[in-house]
Amino acid sequence: MSASAPGPADAAQLAALAAAVPELVRQLGGSVPIGTWDLEANRLRIQHRPGAGISAMYRMPAGTGFNELGATTEKIAVPGVAATTIGAGPHTPGITVSGWIHPRDPMLPDLASAADRVHVQRTWGEGERLTGLKTVAYRPLRRAVLRATFTTLGPLRIPRTVFLKVGRARAITGLRLRHELLAGTGIPVPAMLGPRTSGILALEAGRGESLGAAIRRHSGADLDPNDFIGLLDALPAGVMQLEARSAWSDSIQRYRQAATLALPHRAAELETLAARIAAHLAASDRGELVPAHGDYYDANILLEAGSISALLDLDSLGPGYRVDDLACLLGHLAILPSLGEKNREAGPALERFGAVFERHVDPRALWARSAGVALTLIAGSRGLGADTWEQVAEARLRTVEELVRRADAFA
Repeated sequence: MSASAPGPADAAQLAALAAAVPELVRQLGGSVPIGTWDLEANRLRIQHRPGAGISAMYRMPAGTGFNELGATTEKIAVPGVAATTIGAGPHTPGITVSGWIHPRDPMLPDLASAADRVHVQRTWGEGERLTGLKTVAYRPLRRAVLRATFTTLGPLRIPRTVFLKVGRARAITGLRLRHELLAGTGIPVPAMLGPRTSGILALEAGRGESLGAAIRRHSGADLDPNDFIGLLDALPAGVMQLEARSAWSDSIQRYRQAATLALPHRAAELETLAARIAAHLAASDRGELVPAHGDYYDANILLEAGSISALLDLDSLGPGYRVDDLACLLGHLAILPSLGEKNREAGPALERFGAVFERHVDPRALWARSAGVALTLIAGSRGLGADTWEQVAEARLRTVEELVRRADAFA
């Protein structure tokens, strides 16, 4: 096993999270449940950042005093956070695990406000009634997205949706800057809503259905792949002045480690695939630095009547490479069938989009970077439920293999 391969250290950190829960519950003022509570089965989310640590969210049983507990092996320099050390001995320092009661994330101080129905109603209600508040994405210690639904009070009940993006203050400032940069350019991006806060950016919902939904309905046969290249062409030159972000394929080894933690019995295959991807990346043409979206995939592109109606998730907007944006879209299309039979039309869409994209960038780089994107999505299968996640992870591994073979054909 190579030095960078996940092994006992990663497994020990994952085990330490669960082992620390009883002490964290005590420190946070809760009651440790009597009897056996299967923490593995009740782990809601897991975030693995090789070199930084592992974070997870656990559902807690009735009587604990709170619904969800967050725990991490990352170092947190925030006063008052519960912490305990697991596995310390005469010759070992042990693993420090910090914990918090969700939604009081120690690195996202505004998350609790965004999850508070009274606060959300008062701040963004505009005289309407809050009828729904749901977390749609959450990376512990990093960011969260909540969907708030409001409904008019009159006899005609009209819904309105607001998305609350929660992050660290610097990230929210950068996201607001990106929305301001694209406003008025003709690129359809959601409008920002007040008030300005350091850790929350409120956005109107974009109009239309996602590209993924359009493909599920009819394979997106009426869509022109060139339109999705044209949207990237329309990004203004000012994007080049923003901070550059790494593309997904720049962190192959990191995501290979996360995938191996999810599928430890596939460690050798994952290591081989990562090496093949790295070889293709080194030998292919990435192209010139251009304005890039940075997370360009089906869920972030909305369509209405067959035309692009909204571009979402501008967090990674900045200087980048066209091949990485196109590969991000192909990589996500490639893994859609792993989510069930309803996505079977993604296969034909992948072929049509891929054939067009190959004419605009180096095909070898395109498919290798698509494989890299698919590799990053293996570990995320854990969030899909105890009954299905491993099957999905295996399907995504097979998708990575297929995309690497496509790159092989252009070597």
